[in-house]
Amino acid sequence: MKQKICLILAFKLFNVNIAEALILFVLFIILPYAGLWKMFEKAKQPGWMGIIPLVNIFIMIKLSGRPSWWMLLVFLPVINVLILIGITIDFVKSFGKFKLSEQAGAVLLPFIFLYKWGSDKETKYIGPATAHEFREKHKAALKKSPTREWTEAIIFAVIAATLIRTFFIEAYVIPTASMERTLLVGDFLFVSKVNYGPRTPMTPIAFPFAHHTMPVTGTKAYWDGWELPYYRLPGLETIKRGDVVVFNDPADTINNRPADKRENYIKRCQGIPGDVLSVVGAQVYVNGKAAPNPPGEQMEYQYNLTDSTNETTIYDNLQITLYKDHQYRAMTAASAQLFKNYSNVKNFRPDTIAKGVSTDVFPRSGTTVLDPTLGIRVPDYHWNVDNFGPITVPKKGWTVKLDSLTLPLYERAIQVYEHNKLEIKGNDLYINDVKTLSYTFKMNYYWMMGDNRHNSEDSRYWGFVPEDHIVGKALFIWMSWDDNASGFFSKIRWGRLFNGIH
Repeated sequence: MKQKICLILAFKLFNVNIAEALILFVLFIILPYAGLWKMFEKAKQPGWMGIIPLVNIFIMIKLSGRPSWWMLLVFLPVINVLILIGITIDFVKSFGKFKLSEQAGAVLLPFIFLYKWGSDKETKYIGPATAHEFREKHKAALKKSPTREWTEAIIFAVIAATLIRTFFIEAYVIPTASMERTLLVGDFLFVSKVNYGPRTPMTPIAFPFAHHTMPVTGTKAYWDGWELPYYRLPGLETIKRGDVVVFNDPADTINNRPADKRENYIKRCQGIPGDVLSVVGAQVYVNGKAAPNPPGEQMEYQYNLTDSTNETTIYDNLQITLYKDHQYRAMTAASAQLFKNYSNVKNFRPDTIAKGVSTDVFPRSGTTVLDPTLGIRVPDYHWNVDNFGPITVPKKGWTVKLDSLTLPLYERAIQVYEHNKLEIKGNDLYINDVKTLSYTFKMNYYWMMGDNRHNSEDSRYWGFVPEDHIVGKALFIWMSWDDNASGFFSKIRWGRLFNGIH
């Protein structure tokens, strides 16, 4: 009975029904292991070793002539993928399978080829493929044509690059001004997957090098018929306040993509799990203390000019920007301090919304998607982008009391991010068909905000970022390109190359 319950839970975890799970079990366990059993017997090894995980890999290494210490490489994350491919290819070479199509079949379709070779009488064990004597004896068969050499090189490059992008480091480009002036439109940066721990693919069947959409055709670059649960390998550090983080858009409900295929956003982490965060007069407070303001942080300011002489030059020198569809110019605190001291600048003040004035922000914004079937009435919290909160960032294991004030804040996290069934019957709240007054979170969450405070769509509009949406930590700028500059060399922002991101 316990085994049956465990199997059912496992099927639910991997988002497949029992019929699909049985098919996958037969294809990827029964048939390949049965093939290994028969192939091991052909090599005069006990067949039963073919159905014992890890033991079967050790025997494959032994039959291929590789040293026993190769078994240790199987336990190294990421590298083990390449190692297992190599072990499989060496193993089938030892049975005379020298063609690229045969080796690719063993790697990609083991449930067909291993079972077939184990069952047919023609396939025989001919010796350890990595031995010098083997290579000399089968030199003609092992000789590769230029086409095959190029094909194998391309396959290896694609696999290696995919593993590097998935588990180590990936390049991104800044498309919007939400992080100016810390990061500028046209900055190309490297993002580390290692710092916070690489997230294993949640949508494993996807086209290499395409995020969610195929170039030219515009079709999906992935198959969402098989989704894996969220899992993250150990990292070097945890997310800290002030880190510049890349994550998947948590408010992506239009395209309804899997979490790891949603648009990539980059913002600064202002709140970590368990923090109580508020914004007062455009200043972020965390747990009652003012948060440090990064040097590149921008706000918009109102002012009057009594004389417009050299106005454009001043704006350029102080990097003061008027963004499209905005009424007032944005600048850093350092630029504001210099600008307001000009004799022709009068009535200089931040363009902030007064406390108590309600605007279109979380959980009342257009990007906040509450389940309409619940009929939740969202109260007026009297929040805006400059005066917001206090709000508690959910932490794994934290229990929140659910009432008319808290439910609108945490409904999406409970129902969408943590996949619970939530219902309101009369005045009672049900989670997974159980009447309740509270909820205990299963994941950690973060509060992300852009440094360009009046030109950033961030947590103030769509709320919390769940941990399974975290992609990585922004490290440094390797290239910066200014489309508005004239001349090729002028377009490169030379002073930004290889700058660290803080």
